[in-house]
Amino acid sequence: MLDIVYLIIGLALILFGANWLTDGSAAIARRFGISDLIVGLTVVAFGTSAPELVISVMSAINGSAGLAIGNVVGSNLFNILVIIGVTAMIRPIAVDRSVMTNELPLVLLSSLALLAMGNSATLDATSSSVLTRVDGIMLLLFFAIFMRYTFAQARSIRQPQDDPAADAAAQKPQIPMAKASLLVIAGLAGLIAGGDRFVAGASGIAAALGVSDALIGLTIVAMGTSLPELAASIVAAIKGRPGLAIGNVIGSCIFNAFFILGTAAVIRPLPFGSIGNVDLLALCGASLLFWIFARIYRVRTITRPEGILMAALYIAYTAWLIAMTIR
Repeated sequence: MLDIVYLIIGLALILFGANWLTDGSAAIARRFGISDLIVGLTVVAFGTSAPELVISVMSAINGSAGLAIGNVVGSNLFNILVIIGVTAMIRPIAVDRSVMTNELPLVLLSSLALLAMGNSATLDATSSSVLTRVDGIMLLLFFAIFMRYTFAQARSIRQPQDDPAADAAAQKPQIPMAKASLLVIAGLAGLIAGGDRFVAGASGIAAALGVSDALIGLTIVAMGTSLPELAASIVAAIKGRPGLAIGNVIGSCIFNAFFILGTAAVIRPLPFGSIGNVDLLALCGASLLFWIFARIYRVRTITRPEGILMAALYIAYTAWLIAMTIR
């Protein structure tokens, strides 16, 4: 019972903290005239991925490798299949050519990198697959390259001074810098405290049910920590800002795979354990489907039928996980 209380309290703190951090950070970023796409790829994506960061790092520190890796793999699957799927069902998502040719391939690359690292036992003829500290450093280097490219893009696509959209945004009430800074600090505090309680609750529930940390990470934890991305993308779609919605998901996936897993692995090497090829191949397949839908059908637009298919595939994957656990 106490584990469930920890889980609920932790998730509440995480969600509130992520919301405060995102609002404060986005307000600061937009004062510098950064575009919706760049804000989505960086500030919003990082803010909404903060729950995954806290939980994976805490899990690595506490020795729960399955929870750390399962959280990232499950969150990226949820991001791509459910968040993009549901967002497309609300409003078809138009994908910029630059996103299709530059950012989306990085999502696929991050999934393929995890697949290769998850098969290190086969490739290196060792006893088990482990995400080593060297692997973690490599993932962080990939992330540094992505950030360098993103900020170069930010400088090149700032909104012009005479842009009507920029003028309209400037007329809206803006969060004062002092309040934005307080939101960032309060958000970080909520994330840290919530992450600690959430990991304790999730690990306790896994032990009580007799299932692995990896399964809890792939399902309950992944869904819970992806709620900020889901909320941010749905609101962006309703408000007609597809750049923010798709940038949020792409940025979160890259942040999860490269930065979060890289950081967690540097803290402590992470055995893949029960995170197997089915899970990693499912992530690669989802990433490839994301790119295909954005590129081929109805040029650079993810349609409602495609969104329904993506959500249905996630339901099928989750049903398979549950069936394998019950068996």
